[in-house]
Amino acid sequence: MTRLARLILITLSAAGALAGCDSSLPPAPPGSKLNAEAIATRDTPPEQQFKGMLAGQPVHLLVHNCKVYKVDQADGENVAWTLVLEGEFYPLPTRCIRQSLTESKGGVTAFIGRQAFGAGGCCTGTPEYRSSDGLNWKPR
Repeated sequence: MTRLARLILITLSAAGALAGCDSSLPPAPPGSKLNAEAIATRDTPPEQQFKGMLAGQPVHLLVHNCKVYKVDQADGENVAWTLVLEGEFYPLPTRCIRQSLTESKGGVTAFIGRQAFGAGGCCTGTPEYRSSDGLNWKPR
């Protein structure tokens, strides 16, 4: 087997193994009145959340694992997350190395910095997006 063929085989094997990684939230502890999203929202630092008015409507956004979610009230103190921004497709496995939400002039800017495994620097694709309503995002 040639060196290039071995390298391709190793890369594809690693990509297949990593594709099985699950980035979902851990379940809420047994007996908790809060769901997993409510616990994660409570524990998310302020620089990864936006609470304010956009397009005349109150909006709560949160960035988790380089994805932006709209946070809505659910039963009791629970919340529900709706995915509103995921970023560009990248063919190889990535990891989230930097993420934030920043308010600016009637809008919010999301930075979702993903890095390809084994690569240096930041970022794959377009890392910065802007929205004036929290639902529709444009690359910056």
